Parts: sequence; structure tokens; C-alpha cells
Amino acid sequence: MKLHVLGSSSSGNCYLFQSEKTGEVLVVEAGIDFREVQRCVNFTITNIVGCLVTHEHGDHSSNVHRFTERCIKVYGSCGTVDALQAAYGKSPFYKGLTPLNAMHIGGFSVIPFPVQHDAAEPFGYLIRHEECGTVLFATDTYFLKYKFPGLNNVMLECNYRKDILDMNLASGYIDNKRYERTIKSHMSYDNCLRTLQANDLSQVCKIVLLHLSDNNSNACEFVHGIEELYSEIEVTAATRGLSLTFNSYPY
Repeated sequence: MKLHVLGSSSSGNCYLFQSEKTGEVLVVEAGIDFREVQRCVNFTITNIVGCLVTHEHGDHSSNVHRFTERCIKVYGSCGTVDALQAAYGKSPFYKGLTPLNAMHIGGFSVIPFPVQHDAAEPFGYLIRHEECGTVLFATDTYFLKYKFPGLNNVMLECNYRKDILDMNLASGYIDNKRYERTIKSHMSYDNCLRTLQANDLSQVCKIVLLHLSDNNSNACEFVHGIEELYSEIEVTAATRGLSLTFNSYPY
């Protein structure tokens, strides 16, 4: 499996899981110009088996209509689907998912679960495939109430660290409204650590940190801090243009 990061920030989010055996592609998030998705799959969009969307905010969904226009199914919660259709128009290619019920999308199995964010009905996803194993994908949530057994890879938001956020508030760089929204809707470095520590990571090959704030995070320190706790796991911060081998084994 290859993981391609086309964006992982408030400017736009999009991730592609590309099977090295079959070529099929699962897109997660649609907040990037569809032309970039086309280039990433070498313009073979028939290999795209579907697009998962976590919630309706524009940095995660602004190009969903480009998928549905091309008869590519877009999956999300019923609340997210309703919000997307209100914003981008109705389409039979939107598919509402039921929380905690598995859905097969091509060779992928997906289990959606509720997360905590200021959106209609936001989801995280457990994504399973024979190549990448079981992947936890969770972004734009200030905590996760579930534990996830049998993980092989983790993609988890690590948006800010509170001391940096506090400093930016004190300096006037951000206002109280932005400060409060960040705390109540995004995952801090400390909560990211707690989430990792709450789960069995003994079979995890890679941890990919998602949606780091441009101003309230420190990618090098975040990666180093988690590497110190999990020296056997490869840790990286998702950045635009990153491509990784993303298998269920570490070699």
C-alpha cells in the first residue's frame, strides 16, 4: 500500500490509499483541487473506489462535487451527507454511513465512528485492507472515546500544543474565540499522546500525525516526543506531497 498526502492542514486535506497489487485507490477527504487527485493517480480515476469524508467543513470537503460529477461515490455520516448536498447539490453518489457498521468499498473495509467536532455529524474511520492492515484515521476531534484493537498503522490529529496556543493568545496573535474553538474541536499534542497510550500499539508500523496547525504546533518536537515513547514505530508528520509505503508489516 502507498499513502499519498495531498494536504493536511486548514488549507485543505486529502489522503490517498493506493493498493500496490490492484491499483485501486481509496480517497479520504476531498479538500484539495480534484486535478491534484487526478495527477496522483496518473489520471486513471477509474481506479478510485470511493471517497470518505469526515465532515462537511470546506478544508475537508470543498471538492466533493468533483467526485460525484464523475460517478465516484462519496461516503460520510448521514449528517455530513445532508450538509454536503445542501452546499454542493444533490447526487445519487452520496452514501450515508451508519456509525460502527462496516462498509466494504472495493478491497477496503471501513468502520465509521463518532468523533467530537463542531460539525453536523463528524466521523473517524477504521480502514482495513490486506496490504495496510487496520488503520486508525481520526482528525478534527479533541478526543476519542473508543479504544481500537488490532491496529497496524495510525493516522491521528496532533493540531496544537497548549503552551504554544497560550503564548499566541497572550501575544494577541489569536483571539479568544479562535482559542476556545481550537481547544473544543481539535486534538492537542497531549491528547494525542493519551490516545496513543490508551491503545495497544504493539503491532503498529507507522504513526502519521495529521492536521498540524501552522502557528500552534512544532512538527519536529511533536515527532521527536512520540518517537521517544515508541522507538520501534516510524513517526512522521503529514505534509503536502508526502508519500509513504503503508503496509501492515514494518519492512
